[in-house]
Amino acid sequence: MGVFSNKIGREELKPGDHIYSWRIAYIYSHHGIYVGDGMVIHFTRGAGQEIGTGTALDQVLFSSSNSRRDVLCEACGDQSALDGVIKSCLDCFLDGGDLYLFGYGVSPALFLAKARGGTCTLATSDPKEDVLHRANYLLQNGFGFYRIFKNNCEDFAIYCKTGWIVKTYLSAGVGGSGQVTSLVAAATAIISSPLRFVASSFAGLTVVASGMYCVSRFMSDIGVRRDVDKVPVERLVALLNNVVREERAETVPGN
Repeated sequence: MGVFSNKIGREELKPGDHIYSWRIAYIYSHHGIYVGDGMVIHFTRGAGQEIGTGTALDQVLFSSSNSRRDVLCEACGDQSALDGVIKSCLDCFLDGGDLYLFGYGVSPALFLAKARGGTCTLATSDPKEDVLHRANYLLQNGFGFYRIFKNNCEDFAIYCKTGWIVKTYLSAGVGGSGQVTSLVAAATAIISSPLRFVASSFAGLTVVASGMYCVSRFMSDIGVRRDVDKVPVERLVALLNNVVREERAETVPGN
């Protein structure tokens, strides 16, 4: 894994790999678990709108993307309306993008050198047998509702690889997604009020903000944070099903 790119060739893929591909001019990346035979299990929102807002803005975002969804795949058929945990061929998963390998067990130095989140973690991966078991079990039983900040495709892939779940996962807070924690870290660095007392120049402000961003990213990584539990996939699905039932009950008129 290089500092500047995690791009790999298809011939390098191994079952159990956590892979991803950038979408819409590198705005975000979509993640999944390669399970062999050219197939990927991943967690998605219908029509691939993983960062959909539910507003007219979605038409602008996704109409400008480099997508191959208008071409019906002979292997997968029409998956445009599917959501949740699905299984797709590698071409459909990449959706016209390049292939990247998510790094596990990286050194702190390499982690911090990767300025953008969602590419690697200090956490180590479990054996591929455990990874594939989790991915296939969730394919059959689901991973709850898709949410950008709390339960997204990267959270799914990281759970499959490690079995770790943030304790607030089923209630408030955010998941273990590196993309989301990077956004939170950036926002914290920008709006943090002590900055104006520490740095009186633009250069000083940049240094302090960059330092706060790196520290926040590091402390939020699932490989070092303390608010995580190792949860068997069968127990996780049972917990998720309870949450889904409760949320659906709340939306029924009269409840």
